[in-house]
Amino acid sequence: MVQRSILITGCSSGIGYDAAHGLRAAGWRVFASCRSQADCDRLRTQGFDVVQLDYCDVASMETALDEVLAQTGGTLDALYNNGAFACPGAVEDLPTDALRSVFETNVFGYHELILRVIKIMRAQGHGRIVNCSSVLGLVPMKWRGAYVASKFALEGLTQTLRIEMKDTPINIITLQPGPITSSIRENSIPHFERWIDWKSSARRAQYETSLTKRLYQSSGPDRFELPASAVTAKLIKALDAKSPKPFYFVTTPTYLMAGLKRILPTRALEWVLARG
Repeated sequence: MVQRSILITGCSSGIGYDAAHGLRAAGWRVFASCRSQADCDRLRTQGFDVVQLDYCDVASMETALDEVLAQTGGTLDALYNNGAFACPGAVEDLPTDALRSVFETNVFGYHELILRVIKIMRAQGHGRIVNCSSVLGLVPMKWRGAYVASKFALEGLTQTLRIEMKDTPINIITLQPGPITSSIRENSIPHFERWIDWKSSARRAQYETSLTKRLYQSSGPDRFELPASAVTAKLIKALDAKSPKPFYFVTTPTYLMAGLKRILPTRALEWVLARG
């Protein structure tokens, strides 16, 4: 049996790192990608096929895919778009350039890579593209406007693509994790410090009592938080299923919020979300 191949983005830590290990253990040939050379070198010492890929650099995506195809004989069975980052802060304090930078990675980068991978999958006659969204692609939460907006956009883009690709042998799948153990909080701090002038904000007191404490003072795992392996388990299901589901929820909050969104009026839902 020919070993299936998958390209996974954002493998330096968290969900992507666990997915790389989990898929390799499940028998896949994993091409793990990271933005930084140091992270690529670290994964290479762990025995992975590694490519350097930056969603904000089209040339790096083209080079990474060329390297993958050179090693597989021109095929790629699956793509797992996972890399993303957040820039926390109130929407009224969020510069447009900050929002643009989040979209550049979380949406436009996914789109650029998908365009290239679809051509490969059409030529070979099969393939699966899995986009990692979030519970925040279903419902919003305060302080997370940039990330929420990017995930809402990703949800719309992915669902439209899925409808359009129904006449092809390419499956388009969305994963929607809730709270997962990762470095996203720590990784968001430099973006917060670069873009959000919270000390000049009309909400300065709220930043001091809420967001900055959450950012800089780790209080341990969130309620209902699961390890990254929970996402990997759903990813493997999506890749192995004969007819994969459009959406795969991960963690209790995702199931809960999806249910509340269906049954509650908007005002009631936003009251619940505001308390969180």
